[in-house]
Amino acid sequence: MSNGYDDGWEPVTRLGRMVQDGEIDTMSAALNSGLPLKEPELVDQLLPGLDDEVLDINMVQRMTDSGRRVKFRCVVTVGDRNGFVGYAEGRDDQVGSAIQKAIEIAKLNIIEVPRGSGSWEDRSDRPHSLTHRTSGKAGSVEVDLIPAPEGLGLAASDTVRAVLELAGIENAWTQSHGNTRTTVNLAKATFNALENASQSRRPAARSDTDTGEVVER
Repeated sequence: MSNGYDDGWEPVTRLGRMVQDGEIDTMSAALNSGLPLKEPELVDQLLPGLDDEVLDINMVQRMTDSGRRVKFRCVVTVGDRNGFVGYAEGRDDQVGSAIQKAIEIAKLNIIEVPRGSGSWEDRSDRPHSLTHRTSGKAGSVEVDLIPAPEGLGLAASDTVRAVLELAGIENAWTQSHGNTRTTVNLAKATFNALENASQSRRPAARSDTDTGEVVER
């Protein structure tokens, strides 16, 4: 049965065809299918109106046989502010292209974050925080995310806050250690913490996206 989605997208993967045919109609079902997520258009369909935020833009220089080459590295996070979030780094000669690459790869890195009311101080039935404490690491940076009661808000730096907000986490305590001035590692460690929290929801058969040079996870 057709789901009425028509913007010229022709799926090339089994998961894409299942989504287009309406066999899979939620992002949760797609992630739990065990099939690799390789088409950003699939995410556009299941999570329409996905928000994105550029966290950092840096110029990267590299010496080659033909001379010095300059590229831009952009750090991006995407999310629906309702439990789904992705992270990526994109590189290109132009800033706009680097951002677009990062956004597309971030969609392929999307995860579902288990949300709830994991603080012993909280009696809310609304999924506004984390279900349990989690931590993630990237480079020298380590980030701890701790469930907080409703009304506290996000006790976090701007970078950590941006990732949590796009994931739909409204209340949390956070702790960060290491060289936290490095935005890329701080953002990546935060995403890794959320990914660690979601591991129990992710099927073992799901393989990582082939990101090549564009992104590191």
